[in-house]
Amino acid sequence: MDLDKKLIERTLSGDNDAFTEIVNKYKAYIFAIILNFIKDHNEAENIAQEVFLQIYISLPDFKVDNFKGWISRIAANKSIDRKRKDSRKYREETMENTESIIDSREISNYKTPEDILIEKEKREKIYELCDSIPPIYKDVIIKFYFQEKTYEEIAKEEGTNTKTIASRLYRGRNMLREKWRKENETL
Repeated sequence: MDLDKKLIERTLSGDNDAFTEIVNKYKAYIFAIILNFIKDHNEAENIAQEVFLQIYISLPDFKVDNFKGWISRIAANKSIDRKRKDSRKYREETMENTESIIDSREISNYKTPEDILIEKEKREKIYELCDSIPPIYKDVIIKFYFQEKTYEEIAKEEGTNTKTIASRLYRGRNMLREKWRKENETL
């Protein structure tokens, strides 16, 4: 019987020192996997703790012979989950910045029908302004803000990577911001 199986059996029988041995044996390996996904050292440490907690909780259900492969999948899945969560957070922050471009005035919590109409008109104006920027940027902006697609979904559709999409989105927003200023200066 190999060492992993012995440690698993001892852990399942209530020997916490056995699980500590598992952690010590695999912590560098798990950390290396996480760092491939998450470049922040502190965040990787937090995820590693989550991984070992998940391993401990799921250990009674472990049925596969390849323990190292099993914990690798847990580490990769936890890392991917965190990246998705961070991506959503970034997207929400970006959307808030865009809304400040759309409506530079402070809107109260109560919106009158006139306020709603003005907001709708501004959104339509932004959509129209999209026609005045190069299609490569327009497509990304429309897909991200109006169709609410993720960087990954857009990258797949465009046949490129997420960094390119982020760059196009950044440049497109800057173009829209400049055109928005020019439009409002002439009014």
